[in-house]
Amino acid sequence: MFIVAVTGGIASGKSTVSKVFQKQGIPVIDADKIAREIVEPGQPCWKQIREIFGDEVLLPSKEINRAVLGKMIFEDKELRGKLNKITHPTIHRKIFWRVCKLLVSGHSWIVLDLPLLFETGVLMDYIHKIVCVSCDQDKQLERLIARNELSETEARHRVNSQMPLEKKCEKSHFVIDNNGSVEETESSAMSIYNMMCESKQHWLNRISFLGLFLIVGFSIYLLLKVFNKLPASWQM
Repeated sequence: MFIVAVTGGIASGKSTVSKVFQKQGIPVIDADKIAREIVEPGQPCWKQIREIFGDEVLLPSKEINRAVLGKMIFEDKELRGKLNKITHPTIHRKIFWRVCKLLVSGHSWIVLDLPLLFETGVLMDYIHKIVCVSCDQDKQLERLIARNELSETEARHRVNSQMPLEKKCEKSHFVIDNNGSVEETESSAMSIYNMMCESKQHWLNRISFLGLFLIVGFSIYLLLKVFNKLPASWQM
């Protein structure tokens, strides 16, 4: 199995691309969905957020008021760092375990939807190919303002808190231009899907994994054989 990461900027269209892969039967692990799961009332991250940010970031239902919390962290880099310190380790741990579960399920490849892939850099060593979904900043701001009902200033704060899309595109293997229609974006995603399906990388990974397994197994066998030949007085 190999991993394809979908990244980009906020409101650049990552979800549109990930859905194309999902519709074709490719498992998608969405970091944003995990981020929402771990801050549900009663969860350890929820408790830490409440402790640091106070009850003002809670709705009457005790759920996190994402609008209030978002406004706080995108206007204050220090607060954003505190929130990331609470949530990022848990998000990465859950992604890792979900990848492990899919590893034994027989899939040739899977997709990780990771908005902050380059910003955190944590999972880079495990990723085979990176797809960056890009669009012009004016289009990005327009979509973000409409989607989250933000002012232009608030939207700019959120866009500027991430690595510039130009740099993300430079670091990626594929770039999907999402300035056009949904159909055009989906067509670009399907082209990448077809290329990934033709890739033999999953076989190379399986052979490498099998080779590592055999090496470890043979090493243990040799150690046991040597251990059994030691004089009884030396054995514990």
